Amino acid sequence: MAVQVGIIGATGYAGLEIVRLLLRHPEVELAAVSSVSFAGKRLSEVYPSMAGCCDMELCDDKAVVERSQVVFASLPHGLSQGIAAACVEKGALFIDMGADFRLESEEDYAQWYGGEYTDKALHDMAVYAIPELFREKIKAAKLIANPGCYPTSVALGLAPLLKAGKIDPQNLVVDAKSGVTGAGRGLSQNTHFPDCNEAFGPYKVAAHRHTPEIEQVLSALAGGESRITFVPHLLPVNRGIISTIYAVPTQRMTAQELWELYKSFYRDECFVRVMPLGDAANLKNVRCSNFCDISLHPDQRAGRVIVVSTLDNMLKGAAGQAVQNMNLAMGFAETAGLELVPPAF
Repeated sequence: MAVQVGIIGATGYAGLEIVRLLLRHPEVELAAVSSVSFAGKRLSEVYPSMAGCCDMELCDDKAVVERSQVVFASLPHGLSQGIAAACVEKGALFIDMGADFRLESEEDYAQWYGGEYTDKALHDMAVYAIPELFREKIKAAKLIANPGCYPTSVALGLAPLLKAGKIDPQNLVVDAKSGVTGAGRGLSQNTHFPDCNEAFGPYKVAAHRHTPEIEQVLSALAGGESRITFVPHLLPVNRGIISTIYAVPTQRMTAQELWELYKSFYRDECFVRVMPLGDAANLKNVRCSNFCDISLHPDQRAGRVIVVSTLDNMLKGAAGQAVQNMNLAMGFAETAGLELVPPAF
């Protein structure tokens, strides 16, 4: 019997991507979808592309919890904690797409998001879930904190080097670019078409909310404190993230040794592709897929290692990773519903 799955916040970009993935998933059935902004309408009225594919009426959040064995919440920060408690109480798997359960430190959450932890026990049971790095914990999880898109690209890009102690974890520079969907469906001035079209520039320089999350996961990988300089940029494209990461090696490595370290680390991973030496990762090649492509560029002259990590912010950076996490927690094939071939153009 198919597992009943519900989506809270189904009309946001990430929520809609989850709908799209679950409609082709062999093990689940979409039980309910909700939206505050469009309650009472059908999903296909909000997104005509869903006509004939998902014409479900958008209900309230309570109905989603009642009807579902797995609940995805695609909501702004501060709105997931009560829903998580209701899901845990009834024994449903809860997967939070927002930031409410990503940070271990309540002080960091208060500083960067202006909120508080209303149920500390609930936060203690949350599992921060990048499958390639924390797979065994995810398999036993009942409450999953789905990571941010920037942190996923950076953590996957640096994990082999940090785990092996090959770079200085306190001397890292991350220059990252994201497509406009990363800002969500709500319109702001910098995502307004006349402002973002044919434009390119940084935003929230050294002040982006993903900074403590990135440092948290990198510190866990390094086994000690990590510090980064993080500068995000807005690309005038719909989707995709590309992170160029600059690190200082603790020992000299040849290009071949660096490549072999990454190939060995990710040898069994179906969604991480380590590119041949000399090639550079390009977000075009991961668009509309759950892949993360990584390219390696040792700079022997400057004494640095440059890593380029790219993924689709709506899939591997959000909905695709969330479904991958559900698959692990529910005992499904990890690739179920995610067998997506990137478009060539």
